[in-house]
Amino acid sequence: MESSKETGCQAPEGPILCINNCGFFGSAATMNMCSKCHKDIILKQEQEKLVASSIENIVNGGSGSNWKEPVVAVADVQSGPVELKVVPTQASPDSSLSQSSEMKAKGGPNKCSTCHKRVGLTGFNCRCGNLFCAVHRYSDKHDCPFDYRTAARDAIAKANPVVKAEKLDKI
Repeated sequence: MESSKETGCQAPEGPILCINNCGFFGSAATMNMCSKCHKDIILKQEQEKLVASSIENIVNGGSGSNWKEPVVAVADVQSGPVELKVVPTQASPDSSLSQSSEMKAKGGPNKCSTCHKRVGLTGFNCRCGNLFCAVHRYSDKHDCPFDYRTAARDAIAKANPVVKAEKLDKI
């Protein structure tokens, strides 16, 4: 005991229970909370900061947003995770067009354009713009209208420009 008085170090008298009364032991490094409660508190503080900065950006018309319509931000703060909901006040005609194009892209299963077999993730996109199964993926198997010969000629011409040397003066 005398050595601890000389060095000034003190051993804790006993384990400290978490201040949230969860039943686990806390420590001074985690503000007398257990690691789980401390992590939850830190996460909650970060989410509150994120919500506050997001709302501030929306209200002040932050430089990173490209919104063309006014919006109303609603933050639901509960005991669970914090969510930020952005509700547009008016729907412009441009937004309805973009929504319908997204629906077309997502709509329907992926099927081979020739045999209409479902291909899922294993489908092959051709240069003609259609989707094909493994049997019909080659251009000669599905009567592809894409002109590969002209495309190859253009690619070679672009990659290899004509080089003309300057004329030299004869001595």
